[in-house]
Amino acid sequence: MNEKFEIEKLVQLARLSLTEDEKNQLEGDLLSILGYIDKLETLDTSNIEPTSQALSLKNVFREDEPGEKAESCIELAPAHYKDHYEAPKII
Repeated sequence: MNEKFEIEKLVQLARLSLTEDEKNQLEGDLLSILGYIDKLETLDTSNIEPTSQALSLKNVFREDEPGEKAESCIELAPAHYKDHYEAPKII
């Protein structure tokens, strides 16, 4: 990433108009970011379980109240099957 051609290409793809000083600063910033990524690659992650989430997955929604309240709502629905609402097919 330390070639001028690549910085010029990135600036062109991003449709930026930068001065030479700004291009030099961008080049330095990108090299710094890539250097940090190289540091991260040296970490031992053999005992870390893979995940698709950076944060712990927890229910951020309210807990449904089981019991008569939920059952009475289902009974009021125009169409239902067991404990699910039925909706008409749209397409």
